Amino acid sequence: MQNVLVEVCCGSADDVIESKKAGADRVELNSNLFMGGLTPTIGELIVAKESTGMKIITMIRPREGGFCYTDAEYKTALTDARILLDNGSDGISFGFLNTDGTLDMERCKEMMKLIGTKESVFHRAIDVVPDWKKAIDQICDLGITRILTSGQSPSVLEGAQTISEMIQYARGRVEILPGAGIKRNNVKDIVAKTGCTQVHVSLRKICYDTSTSGNPDIFFGGALYPPEDRFRMIDKDMIQNLCGQLN
Repeated sequence: MQNVLVEVCCGSADDVIESKKAGADRVELNSNLFMGGLTPTIGELIVAKESTGMKIITMIRPREGGFCYTDAEYKTALTDARILLDNGSDGISFGFLNTDGTLDMERCKEMMKLIGTKESVFHRAIDVVPDWKKAIDQICDLGITRILTSGQSPSVLEGAQTISEMIQYARGRVEILPGAGIKRNNVKDIVAKTGCTQVHVSLRKICYDTSTSGNPDIFFGGALYPPEDRFRMIDKDMIQNLCGQLN
């Protein structure tokens, strides 16, 4: 098996630091991974970059839900992207759609103009478009570096056939990066089935912060009321194991 690049989906500067220790090649930095990843803070990017020197792609997603944004949300996305790029981001992951799920080409063009020569990623908004072949052609016309996708399925393993078809259809015009549900026990199978040369993974563990233990009846989150004495962080050992399997 040829070497496969490992990108880790990170939700904090500590996640990036752990990913570096694990031997990951690249990270995508987000906030709020529970909602699928939102725009990270400038502080997270600066600390992560200074601590690791890794290639860091920053997510631009102003809210959870879909990808058809209000004018204010879109302006926020461009402003955040500009500031993150100015503070060391190596690239931007983004996706703008129309109400019918097709690519919003005008907004994508404006973001690409802002990104310039740095890397660009059309994120998993590709997984809800009505015609992925047309979308890939448009993404190639825009000059986007790569596409993050689960093959329009809940997980990469389920979408492996479509991802393989995407790679063949792209013909090297754009990189295809499979991501969603990739684990240590299925990564080799995924690489074999898709023919991919890079993977996007998020292997996490539960960590504990006992500072809230004095009053367990208090919750700071939404209606799900998750326990406040724990949080998730990248599992360095699992990432290291995955990297070792691939390379």
